[in-house]
Amino acid sequence: MPLEAPARIVGELTSRGYNAEREAVTRLAAAEDPNAALERVLEEIPDDALVVRTEHVETVLSTADAGSAGSEADPVAATGDEPSPADSTPSVSTGTEPPQGGGSTGRSPVETEGSPSADRSADPAQRSLEIVGDMTGQSTGTGEYSDFVSVFRDRLDRLGAKLRGRVNHRPATAIQDMPGGSEVAMVGLVNDIRSTASGHWLIELEDATGTFPWLVMKDRDYADLVNELLCDEVLAMEGTLADDSGIAFVDSMHFPDVPRTHEPSTADRHVQAALISDVHVGSQEFMADAWNAFADWLHTPEAQHVEYLLLAGDMVEGVGVYPDQDDELDIVDIYEQYEAFSEHLKKIPGDIEVVMIPGNHDAVRLAEPQPGFDEELREIMSAHDPQIVSNPSMVTLEGVSVLMYHGVSLDEVIAELPEAKASYDDPHKAMYHLLKKRHVAPQFGGHTRLAPEEKDYLIIDEVPDIFHTGHVHKLGFGKYHDVLAINSGCWQAQTDFQKSVNIDPDAGFAPIVDLDTLDVTVQKFS
Repeated sequence: MPLEAPARIVGELTSRGYNAEREAVTRLAAAEDPNAALERVLEEIPDDALVVRTEHVETVLSTADAGSAGSEADPVAATGDEPSPADSTPSVSTGTEPPQGGGSTGRSPVETEGSPSADRSADPAQRSLEIVGDMTGQSTGTGEYSDFVSVFRDRLDRLGAKLRGRVNHRPATAIQDMPGGSEVAMVGLVNDIRSTASGHWLIELEDATGTFPWLVMKDRDYADLVNELLCDEVLAMEGTLADDSGIAFVDSMHFPDVPRTHEPSTADRHVQAALISDVHVGSQEFMADAWNAFADWLHTPEAQHVEYLLLAGDMVEGVGVYPDQDDELDIVDIYEQYEAFSEHLKKIPGDIEVVMIPGNHDAVRLAEPQPGFDEELREIMSAHDPQIVSNPSMVTLEGVSVLMYHGVSLDEVIAELPEAKASYDDPHKAMYHLLKKRHVAPQFGGHTRLAPEEKDYLIIDEVPDIFHTGHVHKLGFGKYHDVLAINSGCWQAQTDFQKSVNIDPDAGFAPIVDLDTLDVTVQKFS
């Protein structure tokens, strides 16, 4: 079924003040004359009804078909058959199993506005949206000691595998038994970083067998790399054992990193994605006018190629996230915040595919990885039938992979690294370090809350074509080894709390990515 017919029906219903069940829209679109069927439904629907339901449509269609049994205008109404499996596939936004395969599901957006001006007339069969790494419903962590052991062993095994082929590595215990002066190499987790009295650096690596110290001399070219290290990241070091074999002098160090030979994938047609984050509905500083301008723009011919909207967390302002937040709230009830967000989401054209992950202001657990929202919140945010997945998740749009991560660990990277290497003014440069470490939140026990699981869901296993974050409310983008890194700013003006911590947000911007070229343009709506 062409996507345009359901979108037009939804837009018409919305303009007349009605919402609609998805199956009701599907059956109307399948009618021989959808416009006539819609008019009959609106004539016969009870005066106090606010939602066009499936039974309303069935009544009208069955009456119309009474004199023409066997008509093909509405095979479901005429035969009483159940919808085909393709029509009844459960949506991922309900928390049930997602559709199999990589093609577009052809779902009809509900309770949204159509795009009569944008004319997104591309064949929906050309669309493709896949999700990888969604851990919603997969959490097994109990906080037991064994969970911590499991997650760090998994990290070392998987990231270590990217390094072991580059060095002749040995376990820590084996290095201890080697004679002084031997050439050695080790792959391990950074257990400690400290400077010596003479200004050199001592790095302690840990693997499954134990720990071993490595000395980085201050006058070596690679000594500057020590400033980039975070505890718990995976690293490989090569060097020479001291005479007593008690320490190794570092000759080189290696990160899991993105290969310099990486070649990003691109879409086979001209199609665009809007990458946004940090809407913060419920805050007194939520920029409703800017959001409305963005939604209006998506309805224009200029935005006709924008077929995907990726939202990287913090849909709402939340409650109790920081001290005295209540004084800055326009909506104090968390569920009412999501209901208000849903109303704003309905202004987005109904023929745009939406993917959302949670952030630290959202009503999910704070510890990462964050599973997607619970059923009650999913139901509230059902406009567009969005794909709601965990933070982080990998989303593939027509062959272009996008790693979506809200970005809380960027605070830690910026705090730990020198300003020249990571700052709020250039958030994409902080993202480069996460790509280099192949982990979105490597440091455990810092400001970023991390949940131990049987496996480490925060590893960047596959190199993405696009890395999309938010959280820091700053706009920045650039390329690292041909990976496009984008931090998309926010939709919230400066709050009193942000003033107190010297954050001047970049608000009301929408980065638009051409998926066929990975070029970026930024639309400003404030």
